[in-house]
Amino acid sequence: MAVPRATYRVQLHAGFGFDDVARVAPYLAALGVSHVYCSPYLQAAPGSLHGYNVVDHSRLNEELGGEAAFERMVAVLAEAGLSHMVDVVPNHMAIDPAGANAWWWDVLENGQSSRWASFFDIDWGAGDRVLLPVLGDHYGRVLEAGDLRVARDGGSFSLGYFEHVFPVSPRTLDELLGAAGEAAGSDELVSIGVALGRLPPATATDRESVDERHRDKEVLRGRLARLLEESPEAAACVADEVAALNGDHDRLDGLVARQNYRLAFWRIAGQELDYRRFFDVPELIALRVEDDRVFAESHDLLLKLVAEGKVDGLRIDHPDGLRDPVGYLRRLPDGVYVVVEKILEAGERLPGSWPVAGTTGYDFLNRVGGLFVDPAGEKPLTEFYAEFTGEEAGFGAVAYEARLQVMREALAADLDRVTALAVAVCERHRCHRDYTRRELREALRELAARFPVYRTYVVPGQAPRPEDVAVLSAAAAETGLDADLLGFLSGVLLGQVNGPGEVEADLALRFQQFTAPVVAKGVEDTAFYRYLRFVALNEVGGDPSRFGVGVDEFHAANTEAAARWPGTMLSTSTHDTKRSEDVRARLAVLSEIPGEWAAAVSRWSGRNGARHGPPPDRTTEYLLYQTLVGAWPLSAERATAYLTKAIKEAKRQTSWVAPDQQYEAEMCRFAEAVVGDSEFVADLEAFLAPVVEAGRVNSLAQTLLKLTSPGVPDLYQGTELEDLSLVDPDNRRPVDFDERRRLLAAGRRDGAPKLWLVARALAARKRRYPSAFAPGAAYRPVAAAGERAGHVVAYVRGDDDVVVAVPRLVHGLGGWGDTALALPPGRWGDELGGGRWWEGQVAMADLFAEFPVALLGRWPESPRPAADRPVAGRTARQRPRSEAGRPPRREAPIAIPISVLGRL
Repeated sequence: MAVPRATYRVQLHAGFGFDDVARVAPYLAALGVSHVYCSPYLQAAPGSLHGYNVVDHSRLNEELGGEAAFERMVAVLAEAGLSHMVDVVPNHMAIDPAGANAWWWDVLENGQSSRWASFFDIDWGAGDRVLLPVLGDHYGRVLEAGDLRVARDGGSFSLGYFEHVFPVSPRTLDELLGAAGEAAGSDELVSIGVALGRLPPATATDRESVDERHRDKEVLRGRLARLLEESPEAAACVADEVAALNGDHDRLDGLVARQNYRLAFWRIAGQELDYRRFFDVPELIALRVEDDRVFAESHDLLLKLVAEGKVDGLRIDHPDGLRDPVGYLRRLPDGVYVVVEKILEAGERLPGSWPVAGTTGYDFLNRVGGLFVDPAGEKPLTEFYAEFTGEEAGFGAVAYEARLQVMREALAADLDRVTALAVAVCERHRCHRDYTRRELREALRELAARFPVYRTYVVPGQAPRPEDVAVLSAAAAETGLDADLLGFLSGVLLGQVNGPGEVEADLALRFQQFTAPVVAKGVEDTAFYRYLRFVALNEVGGDPSRFGVGVDEFHAANTEAAARWPGTMLSTSTHDTKRSEDVRARLAVLSEIPGEWAAAVSRWSGRNGARHGPPPDRTTEYLLYQTLVGAWPLSAERATAYLTKAIKEAKRQTSWVAPDQQYEAEMCRFAEAVVGDSEFVADLEAFLAPVVEAGRVNSLAQTLLKLTSPGVPDLYQGTELEDLSLVDPDNRRPVDFDERRRLLAAGRRDGAPKLWLVARALAARKRRYPSAFAPGAAYRPVAAAGERAGHVVAYVRGDDDVVVAVPRLVHGLGGWGDTALALPPGRWGDELGGGRWWEGQVAMADLFAEFPVALLGRWPESPRPAADRPVAGRTARQRPRSEAGRPPRREAPIAIPISVLGRL
């Protein structure tokens, strides 16, 4: 497996397609990455901005340029020395309103007789029709308003509802065509109608009936099309019948009732949906990719591109949605680089049996970000949050209530489906037969609400992992429900209870697919928008109740990664992060100044309330101030767009399902007034000045840690410069690659230090010290000594080839005092400019004197000449050496002048 040196994620859409990737390839090669990391690019629904709504696995997305542009991109990447990897969506497909998903269209047309009926995770036992919650009002009202209309295209008929189009089952055309044939005096038309009505029913699933239905309906459809083309009279009579049908609500209702789908009000999706979705999105239906045929047809093109050497790596989206994640991963070809978008909760480990290089990096993101959060700020920030907002509940309680709410509303149908399986299991075990549906539902709901991780990974027929046993035991213990029932259910869910059928295994697997969306929707998409004590911690895979990460914990995780997952991805920003890496790095500074922060918020709130009226609620006001500090300068348009999404996700005063437009308007009005208040802005910017400076140091520090820790550093598009983006779609705005290309070519540390740092560190990985960063290269922590040793993170990579050192918790540090770092034996040169080198011990004040972070490489034993090396627009000579064998120590403040930091 060829492990990437570094990846660069790009978001593809109609405005940035394959040819655009080719255009930026020379820049990305010069930057130093090895792989372009593309968002999904199989054919998606028209107008897709992200590619996760795939409608056809057999084609490359035409809106991105199609096959021809893809081939051009691959050729240009190869010419630039770049490989590429792609995001893969195995868990679901899109239900496109216009019918672009041919598999789904066939299911709607033919029901259970469709050749693709088994491809989708549909509960056919709930009825013969699939529920389609797409209507803007109750079905009867929509029908009587005339919004449903039948139309003909050749020998096919469809039912239209605004932008939605649905097939009309050929078997249900018998009455319409019979009446039209009688009116036209056409025996042929009557004959076709009768023959269509005699097609095998949509509930027939035996091979002979399925083949007969599909064969005969196409023959009859062809006969009908030819007849109506050759006989204007027959065509006119069919048109008259269609018009009469559309004008007769009862007749139209009769036709709709015979279809293989039930049109319904969109609000009932969470309660009654009979197919599994991606989380709570009805437009994304789950695939049964555990089926060999489904895997083969949905991966044929993708694996062909891998086999041809055109795709060099795969990023597997949402593996926790799969029925059998490890089984799926083992079907992927050997030798290809694979990472999984696995969200690891605190203390959770990636299953060692998974044949992957690692995760997509959310675990690293939260770990490295925690280094810059001061634990001493937890108590005062918690107290002020409660005082200012009135919110006193801890994160655990908030998350528990949020999970219950999403199971009660968005995921109620999913819970019902799991409950039905539990009822069936109990029916097969006489000692548990008398538990009621209500008791079983409550037990399953409480287990899911208490789950400490996304899911377990039980494989029926195999002994459960100790980790899975611990998870179920911990969740069951917290519920306080009937011990006998919980013990029995836990045994089933761990695959330890067998029965006369497969329902026990089905329940174990289905429950695992259920807890993942409960955690994702309840925690990351709800609780993270409710619990706002310190939003720098509210990140995907994070735990807002854990305030900071210690240096020893960071080193321990890196040491484990070097030994077990040397190819894991290291991320700090992604397309799904709640805030960009630079926003979080700036917000982290607030943990060091809780008193100043509390005073500022109190001052701002008093002034803004007096000038602009009170906000709708204090909790959202508190979020607004954190958002402004983290992302300033922020336009009123971006601020209100973010707040609108945040309060909808919180699902308290308003939500996506039940919007309160008055509340939303009041919150936006307040935010616009605040952002437009020049007096407030002046106060905000005065408060921000030292915070921004310290935040930039944090940003450079976490960037260097990402670029040099064990694993594969990933850059999200545009973040090589300072990027103060918020959650999507804010973080998917166009990237100015021309500006980045110009700044990279200029090569000035003072003009774009973050970009310059990225390029220098990647050059060290690629050219100067490749073995130090190769998979399996050693990682050894190095402890600083002195009064401020806890403010340093340092380590050695490879065979003592590279030393990395960065500062942490730098706001107001003032100076380094006697803090120093003992270097391994040998001569160590500054890889970040300045032409400096050291031996033995180096004072931190000297090491960080010219740049906030340090990357040192082992130099040859013979001293390098005092060569000129460009830095900050001047020529730097090798520093004079002291009698102790190191450059003379110079006390310097940690604050780096803005003139040096420049524009990140």
